[in-house]
Amino acid sequence: MRWLVLIVSGLVSLLVAPKIIKWYTNRGWLDDPEKSPHAKKTHAAPVPRGGGIVVWLGILLASILFLNLDSYLIAILIGGTLLMVVGFLDDILDLHPLWRLLAGLVASLIVVGAGIGIAYVSNPFGPGVIHLNEPTIQLSLLGETREIWVLSSVFAIFFILWNMNILNWSKGVDGQLPGFVSIAAIFIGLLSLRFLDDPTTFNTAHLSFIVAGAYLGLLFWNWYPQKMMPGYGAGSLAGYLLSVLAILSGAKVAATLMVVAIPTADGIFTITRRLLAGKSPFWGDRGHLHHKLMDLFGWGKRRIAIFYWLASLLLGIVSLYLNTTGKIITFFLTLGFVFGFLIWAKFKTSRN
Repeated sequence: MRWLVLIVSGLVSLLVAPKIIKWYTNRGWLDDPEKSPHAKKTHAAPVPRGGGIVVWLGILLASILFLNLDSYLIAILIGGTLLMVVGFLDDILDLHPLWRLLAGLVASLIVVGAGIGIAYVSNPFGPGVIHLNEPTIQLSLLGETREIWVLSSVFAIFFILWNMNILNWSKGVDGQLPGFVSIAAIFIGLLSLRFLDDPTTFNTAHLSFIVAGAYLGLLFWNWYPQKMMPGYGAGSLAGYLLSVLAILSGAKVAATLMVVAIPTADGIFTITRRLLAGKSPFWGDRGHLHHKLMDLFGWGKRRIAIFYWLASLLLGIVSLYLNTTGKIITFFLTLGFVFGFLIWAKFKTSRN
């Protein structure tokens, strides 16, 4: 069943993509580096974005066909639809980063408001778990009294919003984003089959494989030389969906951070670097890991994309066998490796 849903969502996105490419091209909605030059851009010819529409149609159709439409899934689909629409507007209008951040916050609030939260995390320093169900706030809404777990909700919102922005930055070269997102979704699905504390009535593993399939369909058109770019839509949906899947499944925070450790390390370093330089952390530059691999080592786009895939694949395999403490140690070792390389790259660039 899980491979069937992957194939269906993959075929939908694979077959929809040419229509979106043609629509964008006929309308002139192209990311043209000559008309809007920016240091972060790595493509030389005009390319349509629109990847968010492609993956979302694949996910939406497969979810309706195969999953139980309960309140949790409806909230996920509403939040995802919002991100897809904002991604479409960004494709043609280049929205200010703060508008995109606001959209991400609203999407996060929608799913957390539906009851999808992080009730506990495994204790990395000993047995048992750390509960996040205190303190609480009582609210009366539509004649019903609801209890809000403050710490759990804040943690979940931050986790979702963080991954949305971090993963969105890791789409700088052809095939980079859809490849490692597909791998990450598959591993979350595999982990969710082992740890069944799913608070929903639908199978989280199936949704994980639906997401993987949709991004694999996009990968066919985003692979070098790309015919379509993911855009903010596919980038933000990647972090949003992987985060929600991690919350719903037994994979939880540590395993998910492991699978996307390379983009996360790059994101943390980028934010720190920009803040120390007195710059806004939201505005792009040419200081990401994929830029340094390209500019300093001369790596091609295909090699960089495959490097991201293999890193996610290796860390995903390791996550299947490590406990929480081992996952955290591995995550910080990965951070140290990426930080060390980027610091060296910064000094080398400054000397040049």
